[in-house]
Amino acid sequence: MTFDEFGLSDLLLRAIGEKGYTTPSPVQLEAIPAVLTGKDVMAAAQTGTGKTAGFVLPILELLKDGPRAKSNRARVLIITPTRELAAQIGESVETYGRYMPISSAVVFGGVKINPQMQKLRRGVDILVATPGRLLDLHQQNAIRFDDLEILVLDEADRMLDMGFIHDIRRILAVLPAKRQNLMFSATFADEIRTLTKGILHQPIEVAVATANATADTVEQWVYPVDKSRKAALLRELVKNNDWQQVLVFSRTKHGANRLAQTLEKAGINAAAIHGNKSQGARTKALAGFKQGKIRVLVATDIAARGLDIVQLPQVVNFDLPNVAEDYVHRIGRTGRAGSTGKAYSLVSADEIKQLKGIEQLIQRHLTREYIDGFEPDHDVPPSGTLTKSHKAKRAANAGKGRHHKKQGGDHTSRGRGSDGHNHPGRRKRPASKNGNQRSSKPQVSGNR
Repeated sequence: MTFDEFGLSDLLLRAIGEKGYTTPSPVQLEAIPAVLTGKDVMAAAQTGTGKTAGFVLPILELLKDGPRAKSNRARVLIITPTRELAAQIGESVETYGRYMPISSAVVFGGVKINPQMQKLRRGVDILVATPGRLLDLHQQNAIRFDDLEILVLDEADRMLDMGFIHDIRRILAVLPAKRQNLMFSATFADEIRTLTKGILHQPIEVAVATANATADTVEQWVYPVDKSRKAALLRELVKNNDWQQVLVFSRTKHGANRLAQTLEKAGINAAAIHGNKSQGARTKALAGFKQGKIRVLVATDIAARGLDIVQLPQVVNFDLPNVAEDYVHRIGRTGRAGSTGKAYSLVSADEIKQLKGIEQLIQRHLTREYIDGFEPDHDVPPSGTLTKSHKAKRAANAGKGRHHKKQGGDHTSRGRGSDGHNHPGRRKRPASKNGNQRSSKPQVSGNR
């Protein structure tokens, strides 16, 4: 199926064509027709599958023939948890709506509020906002929702994780009762389903992937290493593999700063991005990373959603996340929109609990590979077997309430030399009894 078959206007199709897109992704294939019905929609899809276009395109189509927004009002409200994701959605609205007489604005904290108030004074058809700044603007009478037609909650599960539930409820209390509601999320845990009961009315449910699954296009490895040598190993990986663009996840803000400074001292252009950084610093770091001026961007989980970098080759988990679901979102920054990617996790012995949680969640054992010269003194213990009860529960949740038939998917294979390089010093290790695959495919070459 092509985008032409959705019945979208010529102006939208022109913008889509200029982006080079011809075939919709699985989530777009199911979500676009569902949103166009005008009914509430609840959609779950892996990150990096084109979810944003899945709601932006049909919203633009629904708005094209209506009246323009009045002063201090918005016709569509899109709420999202992070500044980076809000900016990304705003760019998508501008890109796809470039030939349409539709206005838009993006508002978030960390920057001056007055310019945002001035823009809203003229009225906007589509408003993209983070919860806190939206409430500030509403309290100052800069925005009203009398004419709101569509509400979108994007990355709903992340908003709950970040503690935005009370802000969301305060926002819902001032919205008109009659509106179309769209909820998009990478996962639909029980907490999310509870939240939907008070928002969505008889929604069309779209699910195009098993909940909490990692994309087939992302190859994944675990590198066991002592905690004290993680920074040295990362430095070797970057230098000896000539990585020019790598996103590295740190568990803490302090750790992100320290790691970026360590890499800078080693002659590797690096920058940190996290919640304590000013919006200007975050924007500058991200821009430098996208432009190739910064080789390593060290981020906390605030960047696990919303960073959309075209064909990002690899991501590295310097620390494993405490919440297993965050692993899925982290590695979802690579292998996006059908392209391939690689995810490496530097794991120390004290992270076995987090590793077990991740493998239980994604229902697969991650291949362990040992890098010559960085073999740990304290090895990572076996992570155990995957429980059948979890498999059954996960399979049941994946098919629960599905409205549309699943279509298509991305596939990749992994094997020796999949990155196009030879790796000297490979040491084979047999699989352990519990099913944990242990091999050695060092990404560090022998030229030290």
